[in-house]
Amino acid sequence: MNQDVALETATLAGGCFWCVEAVLSVIDGVHSVTPGYTGGNTPEPSYEEVCTGSTGHAEAVQIVFDPTRIPYRTILEIFFSAHDPTSVNRQGPDTGTQYRSAIFYHNDEQKAVASGLIEELNKAQLWPKPIVTELAPLDTFYPAEDYHQQYFSRHPDQAYCQMMISPKLSKLRQQWADWVKR
Repeated sequence: MNQDVALETATLAGGCFWCVEAVLSVIDGVHSVTPGYTGGNTPEPSYEEVCTGSTGHAEAVQIVFDPTRIPYRTILEIFFSAHDPTSVNRQGPDTGTQYRSAIFYHNDEQKAVASGLIEELNKAQLWPKPIVTELAPLDTFYPAEDYHQQYFSRHPDQAYCQMMISPKLSKLRQQWADWVKR
């Protein structure tokens, strides 16, 4: 990596943060993916509090990436292909506002890219329903507890990981093979 390159940060919510972290952490140009909470009104929330749905926070991930190796738009395209952006407050068996689809933009450029891509994808009618992904400015991101970090890589044989994450990674490796780390 060129030391002069300024890394950028993206913050996305697409259901269970274990799933989103597992998918985005294998993408070339992504330096780190941190599960956490954002979009709510409770300071320093715990996982247990977020699970109640009363904090307003979404399970999200913060991605640090090299924009010279992977554009923000490509990260969003991969994100949209890895979850159902037309489902309100639900991803698979996970339901509640904490599992909503959301893009928490860090600046006006990210907002414009995300808004344009959502419009483009809706026009293409890739899904039978319109995209309901929330587009909101990032306020504060709270990293999740240590036991949530790199969950899939530490627990690949866990039942939830096998049922929910492994199929997403298989699809990713087929659909986005050129972007998967070698």
